[in-house]
Amino acid sequence: MRHANPLARGAPSGLAVAMSSTPLPAEWATPAYADLVRDWCASVLGPVGEMTQHRLRPWATVWRIGSASGPHYFKQNCPGQAFEAAAVDVLAELAPQHTVPVRAVDTERGFLLTPDQGPVFGDVAGDDLDSWCRLVATAARFQRAIAPSVDRLTAVGMTVMPVAGSAAYVEQRIADFSALPHSHPSHLPEEQVAALRGRLPAVRAWSEQVAALGLPLTLHHNDLHEHNAFDVDGELRFFDFGDALISEPLGELRIPLAVLAHRLGCDPTDPRLGPVVDAFLEVWSDVVPVAQLRAALPTAMHLAQLGRVESWVRCIATFTEPELAEYGDAPAYWLGTLLQEPAVL
Repeated sequence: MRHANPLARGAPSGLAVAMSSTPLPAEWATPAYADLVRDWCASVLGPVGEMTQHRLRPWATVWRIGSASGPHYFKQNCPGQAFEAAAVDVLAELAPQHTVPVRAVDTERGFLLTPDQGPVFGDVAGDDLDSWCRLVATAARFQRAIAPSVDRLTAVGMTVMPVAGSAAYVEQRIADFSALPHSHPSHLPEEQVAALRGRLPAVRAWSEQVAALGLPLTLHHNDLHEHNAFDVDGELRFFDFGDALISEPLGELRIPLAVLAHRLGCDPTDPRLGPVVDAFLEVWSDVVPVAQLRAALPTAMHLAQLGRVESWVRCIATFTEPELAEYGDAPAYWLGTLLQEPAVL
C-alpha cells in the first residue's frame, strides 16, 4: 500500500511553542487511535492479532503488531519528522541490503509498517570494537550507495544541511531562539547570543575545512548506534530514520564514537577507538586521502551537532507545555555545544 503524493518538502524554519489542539501522545494513547492502527495494518496484513504499544514518546509512537505472516512494527512520527515513512520506502528501494524491508507506507499520514527483524545488533554483538567497526563501515557504505540519489530523499521532505551553510544556519537559530519568550526552555539570553555570534568566524572556518574535501552530500542517520541496526543473514540493516538529514558524510561518526566512549567509560579521543575511526574513513579513502579525511574529522563531527539542533527543532514544534518543560531546552543545548572546541582525535 503506497500513496503517490509525497510529503511537503523541508522542515519548519522557525520554532513554534505550542501546538496541536490535541497533543499527539494523548491522541496516540486513545482506543480510537489503536483502532485506526489495527484497521490500517489489517488492510495490509489481514486479520491482526495482539497489538502492543512498544513506544510512546512526544515525537513518535511504535506498535508491535501480531499477524499470520509474523510480527510487524507500525510507526508514526510527529509532523516535523513524518517524512520518515516515505524516506524509508526510498532507502529500501535504493539500498535494500542496508535498510529494513518495508511492508507498507502511507506517506500522507506518515504510517510505516515493517516486518520484525529479530534482536537488534547491539543485543547480539555486544560492545567489542570489531562490532563497532563493522557498524560504522557498513553505515559508510550505505552513505555511498545513497549519495547519487539524495534528491529522492529531499523530494519526500528530508532536511538538507550542507556544511557550507553551517554559519547561516547558526545565525538563523540564534535569531529563532533569542526571539522565544523568556519562559521557553530554549530561549537564549543576551550573553549566550553574544557568545554564539562570536563563534561564527570559527564556524565558517570549520565549514570551509570540511567543504574543501569535496565529499558528496548524502544520508546522515543522525542517531547511529548499535540499537538502530539489525544483523540479518550477515548484513546490517538500519532503521529509525526520524532524525535523519542530508549532509556531508564524516559527521556520521560523532554519535557512534560518543556512544562507544560512554560504554567503555573513556573519552571519544581515546586511542582505543582508533580502529572504529579507521574502519569508517577507509570506505571513503578512494574519494579523499585518509590523511585529509582524518584532519577534517574533528571539525566535521563538531559541526554535526547542528543536526541534533535540527531534529529537536522539528520535534518540539508540536510539544505541549509539559513536554517542552522536559525536552524543550534540547535545541539550545545542542547549539551551545559549538562554544566547545572540536575534539582532537
